[in-house]
Amino acid sequence: MTGSDASPSFRLAYVPGVTPTKWVRIWHERLPDVPLTLVAVSADEAPGMLRSGDADAGFVRSPIDRTDLSAIPLYTETTVVVVPKDHAVAAVDEVTAEDLADDIVLHPLDDTLEWEQLPGLPAIERPASTADAVELVAAGVGVLVVPQSLARLHHRKDLTYRPVSDAPVSRVALSWPEDATTDLVEQFIGIVRGRTVNSTRGRPAQEQPKGKRPGADEARRKTSGKKTSGGKTSGGKTSGGKTSGGKTAAGKSSAGKSSGGGTAGKAAGNAAGKRPRSGSAGPKGRQGKPRRSS
Repeated sequence: MTGSDASPSFRLAYVPGVTPTKWVRIWHERLPDVPLTLVAVSADEAPGMLRSGDADAGFVRSPIDRTDLSAIPLYTETTVVVVPKDHAVAAVDEVTAEDLADDIVLHPLDDTLEWEQLPGLPAIERPASTADAVELVAAGVGVLVVPQSLARLHHRKDLTYRPVSDAPVSRVALSWPEDATTDLVEQFIGIVRGRTVNSTRGRPAQEQPKGKRPGADEARRKTSGKKTSGGKTSGGKTSGGKTSGGKTAAGKSSAGKSSGGGTAGKAAGNAAGKRPRSGSAGPKGRQGKPRRSS
């Protein structure tokens, strides 16, 4: 990556119909010290603004020349036809380009759709902008085919719109100069793509503290757990060996002088010595030949 995080602000261009509100809000939450400036621009002028450095990134409409611009496709819009509310098209849910064959279809100079062949009848002249074309539709001059977001942007109470199933579509992309992929650009890409605040992609990796290796603490805990629960301490000599079943528990220490004198000690010792144990015959000298009954 090139550039510097020391930029005083992040300049974001956007074309008509795009609403960057959600992404701008997330930006302010994550980078409150870096102001974001929105720059409205026409679809035709957006690529030039990015190349000149007047914007760090921008929401543009495809197709764009990727010779020196990077782009990430975001979404595809539905194409609609804008008509007066009393038009025949308003009575149906969807139309085709052929259904507009008898209508004058306005084709503004800032049209973002790539037509192989324009539907309907041509107008005497092309409107200068989509906004001007919408005014002509309201005046009953013709109809207008545009991306749905533009129909919403120029909404009027006396107009409505319906999807055109076989019309070209408009795609919106996030674009930026290829040689100016700064850390701030990477941050905004992450926001648009839905990365979480803890994502390390696009940010320098944090260094590990010296003297510690990744996973060392976990390995140490595992080793300690094995010794405590399954090793010699709980399952070996201490619990099941000489300490609890041998001399210490049943011999001299617990059954001898320390536990109440000779008679009681011998009784306890004899009782413990006769207790059956796997692999053990009790204290030495206690087991002999069985006595014959007289």
